Amino acid sequence: MKAIVLHEHGANEKLTLDPNFPDPKPGPDDVVVRVRASSLNYHDVFTRRGMPGIRLDFPIVIGLDVAGEIAEVGAAVKDWKPGDRVLVDPIDRVNGGLVGETIHGGLAERCRVGAHQLIKLPDEVSFAEAAALPVAYGTALRMMEKVGQIQPGEKVLILGASGGVGVCAVQLAKLAGAFVIAAAGSQEKADKLRALGADDVILYTEEDFAKAVHARYGKPARRRSVQGGGVDVVVNFTGGDTWVKSLRCLRLGGRILTCGATAGFDPKEDLRFIWTFELKIFGSNGWEREDLHRLLELVRSGRLKVLIDRQWPLEQGAQALASLEDRKVFGKVLVGA
Repeated sequence: MKAIVLHEHGANEKLTLDPNFPDPKPGPDDVVVRVRASSLNYHDVFTRRGMPGIRLDFPIVIGLDVAGEIAEVGAAVKDWKPGDRVLVDPIDRVNGGLVGETIHGGLAERCRVGAHQLIKLPDEVSFAEAAALPVAYGTALRMMEKVGQIQPGEKVLILGASGGVGVCAVQLAKLAGAFVIAAAGSQEKADKLRALGADDVILYTEEDFAKAVHARYGKPARRRSVQGGGVDVVVNFTGGDTWVKSLRCLRLGGRILTCGATAGFDPKEDLRFIWTFELKIFGSNGWEREDLHRLLELVRSGRLKVLIDRQWPLEQGAQALASLEDRKVFGKVLVGA
């Protein structure tokens, strides 16, 4: 089969198209999925570059998110049959492992996974929509609803709002009844975010986002007896030099939500803001199985939109990842038919 294969860590040219990669064969409890769509995430960039503490067995096919049709089933599989439309939960919650990292992933014509990782795909949800959901939308759902518990009327500032996690976070904050402030790098992305539901947009390429928050929504007060400004929540999964600025945006008692660090995992810290303004920092990691079912229902019902920047052919999988790494996208990047 055709597959985009990583043989060693490094730059994007380390991803190569192999037209004769071995076809996967199902074990007794496995299925082989004919991949119809696979979405890319920044995790795939980190996998290609190499991550501290994570060792890969090369060669590996990347691509965490997979949707398609069952092509083959193992001898012990009872509840699934060839032709079933499925979404794959990238996390193997029985044996351990992660699709696209320790298990061959979606940038291939076929992918072998455990039958316990499958979720039935409603007819109303396309393969492309489904493939965009687990890593980005699943992470956003857990962060915004279960961990962050966004409330009606809260002011929520979302950094990285144009990416996969970001466009979902914007929509979920609106569904919760919040006032959404999105940070964007261009006017084109700002317009798209407003169309998606953002109430305000800050162009961080033209103004410091923390200063913009203070100018528009006031500076936070240090004492509970004083009416101050700031936002209730900052969603920051970029890290890097945005971290301390995010703390400065929060009102007294505000909270910051984080689920990643695409711009750097070891930012400079300023503990004074945390204790002075009694800030709360919440981390959110991944998603649960029920989160994927909820996402499929939100998409099926039309309450949640799946934003797809572009769907690339499998042969151009490496170029697709490069577009994500260069932040030239709005929403999700997909690969497949």
